[in-house]
Amino acid sequence: MELKRVVVTGLGALTPIGNTKDEYWDALVSGKSGAAPVTHFDAEKFKTQFACEVKNFEVTDFIDRKLAKRMDKFSQYAMVASDEAIADSKLDLDAVDKLRVGVIWGAGIGGLETFQEEVLNYAAGDGTPRFNPFFIPKMIADIAPGNISIKYGFMGPNYTTVSACASSANSMIDALNTIRLGHCDVIITGGSEAAVTIAGMGGFNAMHAMSTRNDSPETASRPFDANRDGFVLGEGAGAIVLEEYEHAKARGAKIYAEVVGGGLSSDAYHMTAPHPDGIGVVAVMKNCLQNAGLNPEDVDHINTHGTSTPLGDVAELKAISEVFGSHAKTININSTKSMTGHLLGAAGAIEAIASILAMEHGIVPPTINHETVDENIDPELNLTLNKAQKRDIKVAMSNTFGFGGHNACVLFKKID
Repeated sequence: MELKRVVVTGLGALTPIGNTKDEYWDALVSGKSGAAPVTHFDAEKFKTQFACEVKNFEVTDFIDRKLAKRMDKFSQYAMVASDEAIADSKLDLDAVDKLRVGVIWGAGIGGLETFQEEVLNYAAGDGTPRFNPFFIPKMIADIAPGNISIKYGFMGPNYTTVSACASSANSMIDALNTIRLGHCDVIITGGSEAAVTIAGMGGFNAMHAMSTRNDSPETASRPFDANRDGFVLGEGAGAIVLEEYEHAKARGAKIYAEVVGGGLSSDAYHMTAPHPDGIGVVAVMKNCLQNAGLNPEDVDHINTHGTSTPLGDVAELKAISEVFGSHAKTININSTKSMTGHLLGAAGAIEAIASILAMEHGIVPPTINHETVDENIDPELNLTLNKAQKRDIKVAMSNTFGFGGHNACVLFKKID
């Protein structure tokens, strides 16, 4: 059967550096850091005392107070970003066949704050089980797409993908394939996460995964820098409206880009560490190119996973050099995590949005905070260091990897 073409017709972002897609884009181009001391709880005794939190956000500006109380923060973030993306798409909610509109969402953890609060409240009591009746519905990872579909009446496929930090990239690939196969006309996809909590920060600190640069939070996320010491935890959401091309064209929708391919692989190596030779990353990028029917030399820009960890950054760049050969030196490579921190299950979504907007505006956002060259990284690679660069981008790749060896890669192309 002939596969349908799939395009992007709406974007929404709620991030540590901007609470709308336009604010987010402006901050990316200007090289703004979202890292600052933690405000969600007292982190004085934690090894890491800073994070990339969403700022100046009052949920009741967007969601009714009673309804908001029934949602964990990760679900609130999902609703706000999705509302923006749906509005941006200008989808006619009265005319669209809602049986053919789905919501496929990504979350690596889900309602961690809700789980934490309920368990701590129980532990502080006398052993009598007193739990909020909304405990489970607030916590479960699949409630975010459930809430979106309930609000809008979308009755197509509705579920959450969970693959750690690759979760929202997985959700986009599932959405792409569902539309390609003709099962839906429109899917709201993306991801959200809200793990800047006592449990989240404490857990990642126990793994020695996060930066402890407490004296300079804004410079702590430094992908590819020789002195990087771990990732910076972030939170927020990114939402993308994917639509069958003919359906979008028929209603005169603005088309940001075409989604031309998605790739998946596993490192099959270690619970948390990447394979040092990037074998799984090589496979996922090759899979994605093959799925898109593109050659390595077609790619102009790669938004890397680039978390600012000592092992991960080197392994990914080695893999890029292997897949793209000499062409790798002509590609604009960057890591927007240098500004947003690592949004875990939402990372793939906000980075896909960054890639799409880079293509639209002809500008590659910088990898900020780079000071010291890492001798393990090829100096001829263009890592778009510290300053945005103008670039005519026809094809952009977005990489996202997760604990457990989960690798996902998505390719976007300028629409013909």
